[in-house]
Amino acid sequence: MAVSYNKLWKLLIDKNMKKMDLKQAAGIGSTTLSKLSKNQPVSMEVIMKLCGVLGCNVGDIMDVIEK
Repeated sequence: MAVSYNKLWKLLIDKNMKKMDLKQAAGIGSTTLSKLSKNQPVSMEVIMKLCGVLGCNVGDIMDVIEK
């Protein structure tokens, strides 16, 4: 299985936010942001931080894709 964060990037555009704005607001590191950009898995703690900052649910920022 793979993960896609395309919904996250669209949501950032809709909220007029840049990746660096999200990084600072959620308190995540550069490595984590890089993992998100490469559609690599991140911890549930990171997902919850992102949802908290963006006021959304998990399904609003990511998809799990079966290969």
